[in-house]
Amino acid sequence: MTDDAIRLAKRVAELKACSRREAELYIEGGYVLVDDVVVEDQGARVATGQTVTLADDATLLDIVPVTLLLNKPAGVDALSCLTAENRSAQAGKERFLKRHVTKLQAMLPLHDAASGLFVFTQDFRVARKLVDEAAKIEQELIADITGTIAEDGLKRLNNGWAKVSWQNEGRLRFAIKNVKPGQIERMCADVGLTVTALKRLRIGRISMGALPVGQWRYLQGYERF
Repeated sequence: MTDDAIRLAKRVAELKACSRREAELYIEGGYVLVDDVVVEDQGARVATGQTVTLADDATLLDIVPVTLLLNKPAGVDALSCLTAENRSAQAGKERFLKRHVTKLQAMLPLHDAASGLFVFTQDFRVARKLVDEAAKIEQELIADITGTIAEDGLKRLNNGWAKVSWQNEGRLRFAIKNVKPGQIERMCADVGLTVTALKRLRIGRISMGALPVGQWRYLQGYERF
């Protein structure tokens, strides 16, 4: 960067004939390009010779909080998957912003060894629903198991908040409400089984579908848990 570099917000304010604060909001919203590259850092500086442009759809409207759906690989920290590179082609038309992966709240968490559908949100309405209605929202999970189940084991697994069935001789399907980290493992251990892998397929009406492993997408406005 040369000695004649100035703050990007100042250049934007001159370009748009707006206040410095409005210029910072344009930058924060991902609407400002420097030499055709989006820059979201309000403190960025640009040289005189660099080209600064605003996207045609630039707006000062508040940036809407997002909810992200991730197909988490087993044994991987979920937050580490939320990068621009891991955004799925199913992610929708939203413009990806760095702020989309900040101040996220993990909803209905499972332990790190689990895989499948994980939810992160900035939207207090989504967070409130998933917390307040956790006892009502059914989750579907698949557990790979080893061991020999107790004679009445399947009956014991099917309790007031869980419906459990065999998928095959080494796999159980759980449709369960208000599940806590480690709960399915404890339930299986109580009937002589050991869980070797756990994968979540669905939370309420939201299914993981064909979302590739390790990738994420945005929850769309018409989707409801």
